[in-house]
Amino acid sequence: MADIGPLTGVLEISKSFGAQALFEQVSFNLFPGDRLGIIGPNGSGKTTLLRILAGHEVPDSGLVVTRRDVKLGYVPQEATFEPGLTARSVLHQALMATGRNFMPNELEALIGETLGKTGFEDLEQPVSTMSGGWLKRQSIAKELVLDPDVLLLDEPTNHLDLPGLTWLEDLLRRSRFASLIVSHDRWFLENVATRMIELNKVYPQGTLAATGPYSDFLEARQLFLENQAKEQQTLENKVRREVEWLKRGPKARATKAQYRIDAAHALLDALDEVTSRNTTATVKFDFGATARRTKRLMTVRNLAKTLGERELFKSLSFVLSPGVRVALVGANGSGKTTLLRILANELEPDSGRIESADGLKVVYFDQRLQKLDLDQTLRQALAPDGDAVSYRGAQVHISSWAKRFLFRQDQLTTPLRALSGGERARVMIAKLVTTPADILLLDEPTNDLDLATLEVLEDSLLDFPGAIILVTHDRYMLDKIATTVLGLDGQGGAAFYGDYAQWQRDIAVKSEPEKEPRVVRERPSRPKRLTWKEQRDYETIEERIALAEEKLAKLLDKLHDPSIATNAIKLAECSTAVEEAQAEVDTLFTRWAELEEKVQG
Repeated sequence: MADIGPLTGVLEISKSFGAQALFEQVSFNLFPGDRLGIIGPNGSGKTTLLRILAGHEVPDSGLVVTRRDVKLGYVPQEATFEPGLTARSVLHQALMATGRNFMPNELEALIGETLGKTGFEDLEQPVSTMSGGWLKRQSIAKELVLDPDVLLLDEPTNHLDLPGLTWLEDLLRRSRFASLIVSHDRWFLENVATRMIELNKVYPQGTLAATGPYSDFLEARQLFLENQAKEQQTLENKVRREVEWLKRGPKARATKAQYRIDAAHALLDALDEVTSRNTTATVKFDFGATARRTKRLMTVRNLAKTLGERELFKSLSFVLSPGVRVALVGANGSGKTTLLRILANELEPDSGRIESADGLKVVYFDQRLQKLDLDQTLRQALAPDGDAVSYRGAQVHISSWAKRFLFRQDQLTTPLRALSGGERARVMIAKLVTTPADILLLDEPTNDLDLATLEVLEDSLLDFPGAIILVTHDRYMLDKIATTVLGLDGQGGAAFYGDYAQWQRDIAVKSEPEKEPRVVRERPSRPKRLTWKEQRDYETIEERIALAEEKLAKLLDKLHDPSIATNAIKLAECSTAVEEAQAEVDTLFTRWAELEEKVQG
């Protein structure tokens, strides 16, 4: 299979859900080596787009084009497996479904290699006993064993702990397959994505694309929005002049050409369109705080908890004061949720005690959303006592309250079980913010939230005057919010760190295997063996490599240009140029290695 040219892509596809258009005339291609990040507000159609590419849904219009020899893998948000399967049997079943004839021992070798690559130590672990993070790894392993050319991943960071996120980042960066990733994890997108696309109706074509990681996309989006705001201002000035002209008497207007009248109405339409795009709805909320001035809200003394035969933490002591924001980190199963439940008085510790200020108000966000009655309607969940919600001493009508959290009027009679994960999370937040609190205990509040809502949530947490303990796999939020980090190692140990980076360094040091002392033998120094010509070559080769890589990058950008990708002749010419540029880079690196070997002697 040739390495140049798009592997798969969509051409002007549209999809609606009932009367609501998810997206219209979306076009893009996925090339070898691409790691394309897809973002967008909840309800913009990201999951639907992936399902269309995977062949699980069909667009209302437009084309999905995939090369005949390309194998697609698809990892959905929530994977389901048949009862009784193990880590090994899931992969065995997937391989047998291909209909291939495997050589003796080839099947087991593939399964063992893939499960090892995805971190499994027990190949016979029942799927039914796996945590959410390990189920995600299992779902990814099921696709990896089939050796895909393109891997489609829908919110792959959900349920993964922080070590799991690092593993997935490394996996995607090292893999030969191209990937298309729907995610709201900004740190993950920054570390993984080579290109970004946002689905959003604020853009004239419904999408905005940028080459590079998430930070480069933010710059491109900021530039676009600034230009669109300028366009709106220019249109407003033109419309003002045209409206003044239209308001003149019929006699004055009769002397003007009809095209001027038509142009004035066209300007009004254009202004309406730009204004509607610039007017975007965002969630509006703040966590309610009490007026308490107590310096010690909660004191934890020598807390200990064991789960089964595993000691989660022991001798854990700390004080929560107003303004303290603790990020609670550790691998899946290390006891983060257990500790939050103990602090929320939902679980008893094995030993130790918790001293709370008089009348302390604690609000707990449960990642499993167990406090939601899924049979309730949205109206009942948001306003259980009538048609209004009490918020900061005022009564807010249910319609206005629902609108704050981006719910439509027609959704008020919808049962919660029919809402998406992001919508349920917004319901939970809407319920929590009406309760004044001294301490917020938040267990993965970011799951399924879109980026706009995440930013509002971060601002609200930064403004909250009380104490916060936050469990999240969103490292961007963790780094922005936390004033200190409490790390649990899952083996009884707990320690405080200045920031997430310090905790990472400590984990890395502890995980390094002890090395045998290395015996250093002296060897006689050897002179450099470069000829005069080789020395000149060696002195300039790094600069030549940098120029060659820059040339290759520019050609790859041209290859992604829609005007070239849709023109067979230009695409062939550009593909040939890319192959030649890549060959030049490879040759220079080979030469550099030869010269380095001679220099090192």
